[in-house]
Amino acid sequence: MIYEVTVAGKLHRVELQKSGEQWRCKLDGVDLPVDAVSTREGVLSILIAGKSYEVKQESTASESNIVVGGVRVPVQVRDPRALRSRRRGESGTDGPKKIVAPMPGKVVRILTPVGMAVEQGQGVIVIEAMKMQNELKSPKKGTVRRLNIAEGAAVEAGQTLAEVE
Repeated sequence: MIYEVTVAGKLHRVELQKSGEQWRCKLDGVDLPVDAVSTREGVLSILIAGKSYEVKQESTASESNIVVGGVRVPVQVRDPRALRSRRRGESGTDGPKKIVAPMPGKVVRILTPVGMAVEQGQGVIVIEAMKMQNELKSPKKGTVRRLNIAEGAAVEAGQTLAEVE
């Protein structure tokens, strides 16, 4: 999987590949030996080149940060494939729009129940993939008409999770 990650305003390319129980990581094209273990919800213990870090994720509706060694750093994670699919889906706001899982994962929270009005960009569902939580947002202003999943459900990439009308 390839991600574009902006950390404190600087863009990085992160490539992750699972090999058995371990992950192989390339940061900006350079192999980086990394070992990560979730110690509790939203907290990772990461070993990078023999040095240990505790990394906490903090997210609100408007921003996402990580905290490393007491220092808060703004981050943005983008999956280039999801960006392409979002651009294809921007053809208009007429008619129902689907919220689709960008990757396999597990539904952690449903933020907006069926029948509730939403603004474009408002969070509807949170899924967890690779120990990171991702908020899936409404593609348009409207009303959540359908939820095809429940909290705790496993989802596959490309699966339709909800519909906004």
